[in-house]
Amino acid sequence: MYKRFIKPLFFKVNPESAHYLAMDLWKIATRIPGVASYYKRKTFGINQPIQVAGITFPNRIGLAAGFDKNGRWIDELSLLGFGHVEVGTITPLPQPGNDKPRLFRLPKDLALINRMGFNNEGVQALSSRLSKRRSRVIIGGNIGKNKWTENEKAFEDYLICFEAIHDQVDYFVVNVSSPNTPNLRALQEKEPLLHILTQLQNHALQKNNAKPIFLKIAPDLTNESLNDVIDVVSQSGVAGIIACNTTIDRSHLSTSAEIVQNIGAGGVSGKPAQTRALEVIATIRQKNPSLAIIGVGGIFNADDAIRAIEAGADLVQVYTGFIYEGPSIAFKIGQSLKKKF
Repeated sequence: MYKRFIKPLFFKVNPESAHYLAMDLWKIATRIPGVASYYKRKTFGINQPIQVAGITFPNRIGLAAGFDKNGRWIDELSLLGFGHVEVGTITPLPQPGNDKPRLFRLPKDLALINRMGFNNEGVQALSSRLSKRRSRVIIGGNIGKNKWTENEKAFEDYLICFEAIHDQVDYFVVNVSSPNTPNLRALQEKEPLLHILTQLQNHALQKNNAKPIFLKIAPDLTNESLNDVIDVVSQSGVAGIIACNTTIDRSHLSTSAEIVQNIGAGGVSGKPAQTRALEVIATIRQKNPSLAIIGVGGIFNADDAIRAIEAGADLVQVYTGFIYEGPSIAFKIGQSLKKKF
């Protein structure tokens, strides 16, 4: 029903507006007597607990950061079968992000282009919402720096976010890989990356309830740079890597070059990101078998999830697949994974 009736209607609306409209409608729907209880029972049916980085996840399927930046819909999303929901990317202070339009569909490629620019309401607003959530779904806190913060002081922004929501999330994700914040990817270089990760890990270990930390990396790293990043992650002692963020590579798109050029800057997600994501996952697993890996990029169905897991991912996340496949994506993947593993 979603692909035949609902998606065509939403795809007539601006992507960013459609996103908020869809989630607001789902939020209303969950208030109808019996709806929430039905989906809770359905979610229980795909539970397949797995321990990753010291956390017991109810299943392997999560929702990637960017979908619920400000923690508005955690309770509603938990009803859709996700074993974890990653909120953010969040920054210390609110920021509007880049000018609109900033989110674009590429239906021929089953892809999106976004240049959101860390638009969010700030870490205090997120903290307030997290304190009021009712569901116990595993929550990841994806943290970043404000656009105006110089890279030399970036660690201070990450630390502010880390401290503000430490007791309200289950794990952290350090985002230094978005292509939509100027110079952010420079923080993936060895020296600044090691400083940020080591300092955050030291702060985590000082807590009574230390939370694992992941690094989210770009798929556009050269193989040499990827090996350097894996070495830094291993040296820092953080739990693992999320592979991967959106890509700036547009060489394999089927959408006409004119349309893509008119869209302008932004990171590509969805099917075009899948091949490189699998390569990165396999490289990480081969180089450091002990790291926890969350695979992201082009996961639309159970076969995609299985490929990522067989490449070395412990967990998988969806985002663009959710847009194209609909709200049943986690249930469908979960049912197949339960039979496979």
